[in-house]
Amino acid sequence: MDKLRKSAMLLLAMMTCWTLAACSGNFGTSSNGSAEDHTNSNANLIEADSSQKKPSPDEPAWKLDTTPITFDWYINFDWFNSKWGGNVVSDYITKKTGVSLNFIVPAGDASEKLNTMMAARSLPDFITLGWYEEAVQKMIKGDMMLPLNELADQYDPYFFKVADPAKLSWYTQADGNVYGYPNASSSPADYQKYGQFFTSNQSFVVRKDMYEALGKPDMSTPEGFLGALKAAKEKFPEVDGQPLIPIGLHEFTETGNYSLDAYLQNFLAIPQQKNGKLYDRRSDPTYLKWLKVFRQANEDGLMPTDVYLDEKRLEKDEKISQGRYFAMLYQWSDFTEINQALYQKDPNKVYIAIDGPANDAHDAPTLAGNGISGWTVTLISKNVKDKKRAIAFLSYLLSEEGNKDLYLGEKGVTYDTIDGKDQFLPEVLHLLNSDRQAFDSKYGGSYMYWMLMDTNMKLAWMTGMDAEPAKQIADWTKGKAISMSEFDILDPDPTTKEGIAEDQHIRLWAETLPKLLMSKSDAEFDELFTEFMNSITADPEYEAIVASRQAAYERNVQKLKSSPNQ
Repeated sequence: MDKLRKSAMLLLAMMTCWTLAACSGNFGTSSNGSAEDHTNSNANLIEADSSQKKPSPDEPAWKLDTTPITFDWYINFDWFNSKWGGNVVSDYITKKTGVSLNFIVPAGDASEKLNTMMAARSLPDFITLGWYEEAVQKMIKGDMMLPLNELADQYDPYFFKVADPAKLSWYTQADGNVYGYPNASSSPADYQKYGQFFTSNQSFVVRKDMYEALGKPDMSTPEGFLGALKAAKEKFPEVDGQPLIPIGLHEFTETGNYSLDAYLQNFLAIPQQKNGKLYDRRSDPTYLKWLKVFRQANEDGLMPTDVYLDEKRLEKDEKISQGRYFAMLYQWSDFTEINQALYQKDPNKVYIAIDGPANDAHDAPTLAGNGISGWTVTLISKNVKDKKRAIAFLSYLLSEEGNKDLYLGEKGVTYDTIDGKDQFLPEVLHLLNSDRQAFDSKYGGSYMYWMLMDTNMKLAWMTGMDAEPAKQIADWTKGKAISMSEFDILDPDPTTKEGIAEDQHIRLWAETLPKLLMSKSDAEFDELFTEFMNSITADPEYEAIVASRQAAYERNVQKLKSSPNQ
């Protein structure tokens, strides 16, 4: 360091010194040492030099400034517990770009935390949340977000080279701006190119050893479904001293239950539109028939109260790890790591996918594959501490280079070119397929940081990753995953009269659903359902809601037809 200080008059030497300081973890945080003064001096010189360069549409803007900066990034999921730093991927990205991240996660109710921040207009630099959440439009309409296209025009035109035009078109708002960019998104062109490889997260799984001990019963019919649940409870009343839970579902929330709403409807292949008109799948006779099957399961003691009350993600994970569920209608990616651990202990005590509830014609399920809306969207708030660095970092993350870094990590450390293809080193791949938790802690790859992941890009790097038990479930969904993009973003603006009414209808359904399952008879079920339908159709805003959703659907259809890259 003495030699470097002696040559501090030379800019190149200063830049070298700065790089060494950055690599050693000195990110310019508060301290009283002279090292900070020296680092800041170098940083100022570098910024002055960088400012002479103009961003180019052909060159990533992040390369113009790699001085240390830390962004606050809010993730609207209470189960997200990853940290930045201390693993190969995050350390490599920070060394490369100068960017560190401070993740902020809600400790309790995610919507409450986000609403509080919005009310105080104290949003952090980046925000990632489900595209389907009301808060997205509230933040945009409330003038709290920065248009990504305007940031790119001013600071990083390279953004337009790496962002998918179809996704930008899809997320363009009425004012002509784009405020969020999706992850796990697939356009119509992506389906044409990669569709044969697409899988769905929606699955019906059973515990392999129990299912085989019962003779592999057909659970696709109401009779077979109930019969298998009863047989499992009788044959395996306890699991390691704790009661067996015959059927597991997603959490009951203020908007409903994924398992008993879209998942069940998709397994039953119930259409979302008929003759170009949106169809309320809740009123479909086949759907109601199967809801009554779950009602019967509840009456028969096959759905204990904890299915309704404490099925939060953490409680669910614990019970899956204990093998206490016989069957689950559930998102399988949520328990991939747990299933992997079960497989390591005993390959027969894992969860496998089988044919679940089906309609009378036994049509194949129409499961949700990645749509153009993706899973989450990431936005940049007006409070962002550095607009230029923020859009540059976003461009980097969503680019092929960024995705490759997020997935594979650093060449020669976590991956290399093997047999002409970039892929994980054997020892890294082995840890990924045997102990995901240890892999995350050491390497942080395979999209542990998933906020801008492109699930189509990763297909180029997935050689050797078809490991059990995930392979069996993923393979089961292949050929059943379809795009449902035209049915995304249909709900009215939540700030309008019809939007407020629609939200009330959704919440009313969420209150009604468990009541239907806990009703004492099919007749009581019918009475409750009729009461629900009468209540929403009598709402003065009902027709406006229907018209608004239909118009949004028709716009989506046209947008997809005229989508760039088609």
